[in-house]
Amino acid sequence: MSQEASEGIVGALLPPEELSRNAYVKSMGEYRDLYRRSLDDPDGFWAEVAEQQLDWYRRWHTVLSWDPERKEARWFEGGVLNAAYNCLDRHLAAGRGERIAIHWDPDEPGEGRTLTYRQLHEEVCRFANVLRKYGVGKGDRVCIYLPMIPELPIAMLACARIGAVHVVVFGGFSSGALRDRILDSGSRTLVCCDAGRRCGKVIPLMRNADWALRDCPGVQNVFVVRRAGVAVEMKEGRDHWWDEELAAEDIEGDCPPEEMNAEDPLFILYTASSTGRPVGVLHTTGGYLVQASITHRWVFDVHDEDVWWCAADVGWVTGHSYLVYGPLVNGSSQVMFEGVATYPHPDRFWQICEKYRVSVLYTAPTVIRSLMKHGDKWTTTCDLSSLRVLGTVGEPVSPDVWLWYRNNIGGGRCPVLDTWWQTETGGILIAPLAGATPTKPGSSGFPFPGVVPVILRQDRTEADVDESGFLCIKQPWPGMMRTIYGNHKLFVETYYSLFPDAYLTGDGCRVDADGYYWLQGRVDNVINASGFRIGACEVESALAGHQFVSEAAVVGMPHAVKGQGIYAFVILKGEYEKLDSDEVRTDLLRYVGNRIGPIARPDVIQLAAALPRTRSGKVMRGILRNIAEGKTDRLADRETLADPGVVEQLIAGSKELLDKG
Repeated sequence: MSQEASEGIVGALLPPEELSRNAYVKSMGEYRDLYRRSLDDPDGFWAEVAEQQLDWYRRWHTVLSWDPERKEARWFEGGVLNAAYNCLDRHLAAGRGERIAIHWDPDEPGEGRTLTYRQLHEEVCRFANVLRKYGVGKGDRVCIYLPMIPELPIAMLACARIGAVHVVVFGGFSSGALRDRILDSGSRTLVCCDAGRRCGKVIPLMRNADWALRDCPGVQNVFVVRRAGVAVEMKEGRDHWWDEELAAEDIEGDCPPEEMNAEDPLFILYTASSTGRPVGVLHTTGGYLVQASITHRWVFDVHDEDVWWCAADVGWVTGHSYLVYGPLVNGSSQVMFEGVATYPHPDRFWQICEKYRVSVLYTAPTVIRSLMKHGDKWTTTCDLSSLRVLGTVGEPVSPDVWLWYRNNIGGGRCPVLDTWWQTETGGILIAPLAGATPTKPGSSGFPFPGVVPVILRQDRTEADVDESGFLCIKQPWPGMMRTIYGNHKLFVETYYSLFPDAYLTGDGCRVDADGYYWLQGRVDNVINASGFRIGACEVESALAGHQFVSEAAVVGMPHAVKGQGIYAFVILKGEYEKLDSDEVRTDLLRYVGNRIGPIARPDVIQLAAALPRTRSGKVMRGILRNIAEGKTDRLADRETLADPGVVEQLIAGSKELLDKG
C-alpha cells in the first residue's frame, strides 16, 4: 500500500514498491534525470524515443525545425513511415499476431467480439483496399461517423494505411454537426452505420447521415456498417454495405502500406474554439505517433501482460491517442466499450474490469462522479484485484473524487494519475508517472520529459509559487497540432497572440512549492470577484466535499458590486433531495466559507436535478454560464446534449430563484 512520500513532499503518496521496481521509470531520481536530459539535449532525447517507439522506412535528417514567426513546427523531417504498419504489421513480424488487440464489449452485456492483431490487420487491409477501389488515395479526407464499434478503429487505420486523412465525428453529434465537418474538411467519402445502440436505445446514425448529405454534394461514396439491424434507405451508386464490400472477390486480405513523410497529415479532429464554431485540429504522422505511444507507455507503465482500458469515445482525441494509436503502437491488449458506465446497472464498469482482468483504467472524473452518486455498494459487486493503475482525463479532478476512485476502485493500492493534455497537444503533457511520482490528490504532477510549461500573468511575467495564471508551453513538442485546417492565420491568432513566445493552452494553473501542477480548468472558468481571482474548479471541489452534494458546477455571473459573482449549480445526493432548500443553501455557504474563505461563497446556489451534458458526459459550461447571466436567448449547442430537456428545467429554476431573491 502507498504511504506518505519522502523528499519533504507533504501529503503525497508513493507508488507501490512492486510497481516502481518493475516500472519503465522507477523513481523521481530517474524522472529528474530524464527531464534534465530532455531539456539539455532535446534533439538527442526525442531522436532516441522515436527510434525506440517506431519502425521507420527511412530515418529523418532533422529532428525539429521551428519557424518562430510563422509558428510552424516540422518534426523528424525526412523520416518516412506508416502509422498502420506501426500499429499492426510490425507486431505480426515479431510473432505477436495471435495476441489480442481489442476486446469489444457491446452496449448490452454479452459476448462481444475479440480481435487479434492478425485479424485486425486483415480487416484493416481489406477496408483499405475497398477505399482504394473507390478512388480514395493519399491526402484525401474520409469522414467517419460511427459508434464505439471495432469498425471505427478499423476505418481509421485503413485510412492511415493508404495515406488518407481521417476525420472522425463523434457518433453522438447531430446531422448538422456532421454536415459542417464534412464541408469544412472537404471529405468525399463517409463511413457510418445503420444505427448505433446506447443504453438499450437505437440511435439512427444513417438517418442523420442522410440529412447531413443533403447539403454535401461532394460526398461520392458512403460505406454503411450493419450494427443495429434496422432498415435503412440506401441510395444506389452512393451507398455500399461495409460487409459486402469487404467480402467482394476483388478485395484482398493484404494491402501494401503507403510510405508517408513524418509531416504528412494523419487526421483532422474538430474541437471547440473561442470563435464559437469548431475548428479542425490537424495532426501529422511521425511526431504524433511518438507522443501518443511514449506517453502511453511511460505515464501508465503499460507492459505486455497488462490489459489496458481507455474508456473514452474515439470521437474525441482521448480515444484517438489512447485507444487507437498509442496502445496499438505499443502492442497492447485492450478493451473497447460501446456503452455507458451505469447501464444496465451502476457496476457495469466493474463487471468489464472483472471480465477482462483490466489492469490499467483511464476514464474521466465526470464518469467517476456519476458512479459515486450511486453509492459505494456498487463497487463491491465485482473482483477489481486485477487493477494496478488508475488514470483520469478531460477535466481537473477534485480531491474528493480522486480519493474515492483510489480507495473504492483501486482498493487504496493503485496510484491515481490525473493527466493534463488537449486535442491540440496530441498526447499527455503533464502527469504523474505511475512508477515514479508521489501523487497528490487533485494534482497533475509534473511535466512529461521534453515538455516545458510556464505559468504566465496577463502582463507576460511569470507567476509566483501558488499564484494562478495562464498555462503556456514554451518549446515545441512532437505531438503538437500543426495548424487549424485551412486557416493557419486563425491558428496563430488563437494560440500565440496573447503570448507570442509560448503556446497558450487556454487553461489556468498554479504550481505549488514542491513543483506540482494544479490545473484549474479553462481560463474563462476563473471568476474575478471583488478583484480576487477565484477558480471555479476550486469552489466546485469545496461544494463536492459536502456530505449533501453529488456534483457541482460553478460559473461567473454579473454582480452590481463585485463585478462578477459566483453562481453554483448543485445536484444533491438522493437521500438529501427532500431537505429544506433554504437550509441546504445556508449549510453549503457556511461550508464553502470554511473550506476556502468568505470571498468564495456562491452568490447564488441553484439546486438542480441534472446538468447539461454532451453524450460523452462533458458538462456544457457555456450553457450554464449563459443561464447564470440571463442570456437564455443564446443557448446554442443543444444538439450535442444527451438530454436537451435539462436546459429548460435549469432556466425555469434559475428564473424562480432570481425572482424569489
